[in-house]
Amino acid sequence: MALYTPRRRRKPDINIVPLVDVLVVLIFFFLLSMQFRNQQALDITPPKVETAANQAPAPHRILVGIDKTGKYFVGQKEVSVTQLDAALRAAAAANADTTVLLLADQDTPLKNVTFVMDESRKAKLDKIRLQTR
Repeated sequence: MALYTPRRRRKPDINIVPLVDVLVVLIFFFLLSMQFRNQQALDITPPKVETAANQAPAPHRILVGIDKTGKYFVGQKEVSVTQLDAALRAAAAANADTTVLLLADQDTPLKNVTFVMDESRKAKLDKIRLQTR
């Protein structure tokens, strides 16, 4: 008579359903809590305006940024004065109804802002808006 009867052991398995549930909840949490900010990349603090009216965003626009040291940016890319002129002319050639959205730091000298406005008008872009807080 045998005192010990060998039992068949089940093969160990890992149930991944709870793991998938937790991962889906984490993905939704991170997607909902993310903040997308594109203005922080340029390190520009626009001036505050108390009486600005809310306007609908322009469908065709070109973003021109100026930091406090006088460097020019088109979108997120730093450009020289000649590249700025070429970018404005290319935007005017693509669509004559393009709006120039000027994002200047509050400590930017006025001569840099007026330079961009003048170059925009030379490129036949007459719709110029200032970005504020």
